Amino acid sequence: MTTHGDPATQPGAPAVAARAGSPDAAEDPTATTGDESLPAALGALRAAIGAARFPLTLPSTEPARRAATALTDQLDDYLLPRLARLDAPLLVVVGGSTGAGKSTLVNSLVKARVSAAGVLRPTTRSPVLVCSPADSSWFRQGELLPGLTRRNEPSDDPRTLQLVTAPALPPGLAFLDAPDIDSVVDANRALAGQLLAAADLWLFVTTAARYADAVPWELLRGARARGTVIAMVLDRVPPEAGDEIAAHLTEMLAEQGLDQAPLFVLPETWVDGQGLLPERVTAPLADWFARLAADAEARAAVVRQTLDGALAALHPTVQELAGAAEEQLTAADALDERVRAAYRGAHRTVEEGLRDGRLLRGEVLARWQEFVGTGEFFRTLEARIGRLRDRLFAAFTGRPAPAAELRTAIESQLVTLLRGVAAEAAENAYTGWKAHPAGAALLEPELAHAAADLPERAERMVRDWQRGVLELVRAEGGDKRFVARTAAYAVNATGLAVMIAVFASTAFIPTGLEVATGAGTTVAAQAVLQAIFGDQAVRTLATKARVDLLDRVRTLLDGEAARYLARSADARPGPETADTLRRAAERVESARRRSGLTTEGPAR
Repeated sequence: MTTHGDPATQPGAPAVAARAGSPDAAEDPTATTGDESLPAALGALRAAIGAARFPLTLPSTEPARRAATALTDQLDDYLLPRLARLDAPLLVVVGGSTGAGKSTLVNSLVKARVSAAGVLRPTTRSPVLVCSPADSSWFRQGELLPGLTRRNEPSDDPRTLQLVTAPALPPGLAFLDAPDIDSVVDANRALAGQLLAAADLWLFVTTAARYADAVPWELLRGARARGTVIAMVLDRVPPEAGDEIAAHLTEMLAEQGLDQAPLFVLPETWVDGQGLLPERVTAPLADWFARLAADAEARAAVVRQTLDGALAALHPTVQELAGAAEEQLTAADALDERVRAAYRGAHRTVEEGLRDGRLLRGEVLARWQEFVGTGEFFRTLEARIGRLRDRLFAAFTGRPAPAAELRTAIESQLVTLLRGVAAEAAENAYTGWKAHPAGAALLEPELAHAAADLPERAERMVRDWQRGVLELVRAEGGDKRFVARTAAYAVNATGLAVMIAVFASTAFIPTGLEVATGAGTTVAAQAVLQAIFGDQAVRTLATKARVDLLDRVRTLLDGEAARYLARSADARPGPETADTLRRAAERVESARRRSGLTTEGPAR
C-alpha cells in the first residue's frame, strides 16, 4: 500500500483530523456535558420533526419525508447519544461501492476475519461493528444506533448489528463495516446512508475502476456539507497506474472541497489464507489509525468537528422541512378553495334561478295558472283588482287539487334545479382536484358525481322550506291588519302565493323584463300578494322566504362540498408545523453556539 502524501502530516491524520484547530488546542471533550441546553434543544427538535406530517402529494413531499426520516435517524443514532458521551470510542464507518473491498480492509486492519468477504453481492447483509474488548459495553448498550438489534453472530436481517471484539484493535476506536452505498437491495442502501450519518469519521473505500462513480461523490458532497471528517482509500490500483489515478482522484477531491481528506492508495495484491491483506500493504493506514486511537485530544477534535458539522447542518435542512410544511398548507387551502368555488357557483346558479324567473316555466307556470284561474284572469287582473279577493277565495276553498299539484310542481322544479347544480359542482370540484397533484391523489370516482342520497335530501329540504313558508305566513298573521285581510283565505293558499312570488323576482318590484317573464307571472304574483297583504307585507314575506330558501340550499350544498373537504381536512398538516420546526431549529442553533463545539468557540 502507498499513500498520496505522508499520512502523518495529512490534515486527516490525528493532529489534523480535527480541522477546527490543532489537537493541542482542543478543549476537554467533556466540557459541555454539563450544559443541558443543547440536548434539550435537540429533544425539542426531535419531537417537532416527529410530529411533522407531509400527507399531500406534492413535488416536495417525498424529499421532505426522506429528510425528516434522515434527521430523526441521525438524532437518535448519533447526535443525542454522542452528546451524552463525548468521550465514547470514536466510530469509524467504512463505506463505499459494491465490491470495493470494505470487509477485506476491515478484517485486515483488525487482523481477524470478523466481517464476511466474498464474490457474491451484496456480501455485507447486516452491519458489523468491531471494537476493542474494553469498549464492547459502550456499543452493546444500544445508545448508539438504538434502532438496530445487537447480535453476536451474522444475520441476513439488515436491522441487526453484529458486534465483534478484536484484541488487536486498541481501545478508543471502532470500525463499522456498512452495506454497499449502491447496493441493489433497497434496505441495504438505505441502511448504508443511515450508518454513514452516525459516523464520527468516514473511511470511504473506492477502487481504481469506480472512483469516479456518481453515487459516492453525491454522498461525499453531503458529508462535506455536514463537516464530517473523511479519509479516502483507493483500492486495487494497478502499480503502473498508481500515480496517475491518485493524482486524478486528488484533483477531484480538491474540486469538491475535500482536499484535506487524507488519501491512502492500496495496490492490487493477494490475500492470505484468512483473506487478509499483507501487513505491508495496510501498514500506513493501520499506523494512522493507531496514532488516532492513542491520541485522546485528536479523537476529541474529530468528534467535535463532525458533531458540530452535523448540528450546523440541521438548521438549513429543518428550514427546508418548514418550507415543505408550508407548501402542504398552501396546497390544502388551494384544494379547499377549488371545492368552495365550485359550490359557490352552484349557489349562485340557484340565486339566478330565483331572480330570472326560470323556475316559473313549464309545469309550475301551468299549475299556477290552473290554481289561480284562467288566462283571462291575468288579462283582466289590473282592471278587476277589486274583485281579486273573491276570485282567490273561490280558488283557495273550492279547488284543493290544483293547490296540491302546484305545491308538487314547485317541489319538483326546485329539486330538479338542485340536482343539476349539485352535479355540476361535483364535476367542477373533481376536475379542479384532478388538475392538482395533491388533489388527484385524494380523489375517488364517486366524488365526480353528487352524493347518491342527494335527490332524497333535496326533496326533504324543499318540503321543509315549504312548511317553513306556511309557518312564516302564520307568524305574520299575528298582525291584526294581516288577520283582517286574510280572514277569508287559507294559510296554505297564501303560502303557495308567497312561493310563487319568491320564484318570480328578487325585489318583487315588477319591471318590463319581469312582466315578459312567465307570461306576466311576476305581475300576477305581485298583485295577488299585494291584494292580500299590502305592499310592505309582500316585501317582508317574500324576502324572508327567499333568504330561508337560499340558506337551506347553502346547507345542502355545504353537505355535498363536505365530501371533498373531509378528505383535505384529513390530509391537512397542523397549521403550526412550520413555525414549530423553525423555532426548534433556532433553539438548536443558539444552543450549539453556546456549547463550545463550534469552530468559533463558545459565545462570549
